[in-house]
Amino acid sequence: MARELGRYPSTICRELERAASSGSYQAGPAQSAYQERRKASIPNGKWSDTLAASLEEKLEATWSPEQIIGRFRFDGLPVVSFKTIYRWIYTGRLVRGILHVLRHKGKRQKPTETRGKFTVGKSISNRPKEVRSRETFGNWELDTVVSGRAKSKGCVAMIIERMTRLYTAILMPIGRHCPWKSHWV
Repeated sequence: MARELGRYPSTICRELERAASSGSYQAGPAQSAYQERRKASIPNGKWSDTLAASLEEKLEATWSPEQIIGRFRFDGLPVVSFKTIYRWIYTGRLVRGILHVLRHKGKRQKPTETRGKFTVGKSISNRPKEVRSRETFGNWELDTVVSGRAKSKGCVAMIIERMTRLYTAILMPIGRHCPWKSHWV
C-alpha cells in the first residue's frame, strides 16, 4: 500500500494506528481528527483582547506602531513587533478604521514591483521537445537588456540560436525615435 501511495511504510503504519477504530480505517473521521490536531498545534501568538484594546487606544491617539512598542517596552508591558501591529491592522484583527490615523493613512511605503512579469506569449517551459533538446536548427531566442544607469541609457539585444549556440549581441539606441522600432514592433 505504501509503494502505491508513494509513502514510507512507517507513515502508513502510524496513520492506521492513529485513526483505526475497532479494527477498520474510516477516512472521514480520520480527516476530522487530523484537522483538530492541526488546529491545536498552531500557536496563538501574543494576541489578547487586553493587548488589542491598549493598541487601539494608542493608535486612536495618533501614536505610530513604533512609538507604541517603544512605550510598552519602557513601561515593561508585553510587546509584539511593530510589523505585527501593522499586519493586525491590515488584516482587520485590530479595528479596520484605524488606518486613517496612521501617518501614511495605511498606504504601503513602496509600490509593489510590476516589472518583469510577462503575461503575453507562451512560457519558455512550454517549448516543443525538439527545441528543448536542441535537435533542430533555426530556433532562436531573443532577449533585451536595458541599462538603468544615469542619463546614458542603452539597450543590448541578444540573439541566440539554440542548436549551434551562435550568439550575437547588438547595441541598440533607446528612446522614442529609434530607427529599429518600426521594423521590429
